[in-house]
Amino acid sequence: MIPRLGHMPTPTIRNARAAALPAKLSRSWLLVNASRSDLFEDAQRSEADSVIFDMEAAVPQERKDDARANVVAALDGSSGMTAWVRVNGTETSEWETDLAALNGLPGLRGIMLPNTERPDQVTWTAMKAGAGVPVLALIETAVGMENATRVAEAPGTFRLALGTNDFRKDTGVADDPIALAYARSRLVIASRVGGLPGAIDGPSPAGASKARVLEDCAWTMKMGMAGKLSLRSEMAPVINEALAPSEDDRKWARELLKDAETGEITDGSYLPRLARAKKIAALSDSYGLWNA
Repeated sequence: MIPRLGHMPTPTIRNARAAALPAKLSRSWLLVNASRSDLFEDAQRSEADSVIFDMEAAVPQERKDDARANVVAALDGSSGMTAWVRVNGTETSEWETDLAALNGLPGLRGIMLPNTERPDQVTWTAMKAGAGVPVLALIETAVGMENATRVAEAPGTFRLALGTNDFRKDTGVADDPIALAYARSRLVIASRVGGLPGAIDGPSPAGASKARVLEDCAWTMKMGMAGKLSLRSEMAPVINEALAPSEDDRKWARELLKDAETGEITDGSYLPRLARAKKIAALSDSYGLWNA
């Protein structure tokens, strides 16, 4: 690892609201082609809760070195950029090179690990990425899905995400909410067992309309997932709104919390409803919606 010392603190160019939001609450996760450094600044200023510089799927083999150099330059502290980085898989020759280059970068928020199938892949990645660097485990195969609970319990795992397209290629599952219901439920349950924040759903197709993204987000919510990958920055605010407590939910929570000030317990469902109201209030406040 090359020491990176002497950097003076640089004001971040990251969207201030998004930069202040803990990644455990991130709804929209924007994937940005790491070989296209011209896209970096717009992504940083976007409404995406979290930005991921993608050095894997979006980058052809002959551009891997260029993509890695772009990411190092963006996250070395001089530009004010911060992001997660999707490295190449553990079975590739690029994996160790990627992690060695990223280790110690001031702007590195965490690692996305593609094709995660075993808990040791996460643990080794976390160790090589540097102390305290979280790993977002992307589940993209049948083997990974089968081992999802073990992956969720592995040291270093921060959240689980569904790699929809590659999972469909591996299993032959159709691009249909019902066909993908088991995979989504599996990651939701594994995340709960592993004590992780909510699982992250795969992206809508690159050219998907706003209506399609909203429809997809509705299924994300129904299945109990709490975030969604995105291939386009303009869809980040759509995802954020769709995956946040609705106006009706916030109104219900306000009314129940106001009634709770009297201290009257009306029936056996009161305490669970109060707990839900408090959760809605806390999430809404984190997203800047409670007083909106």
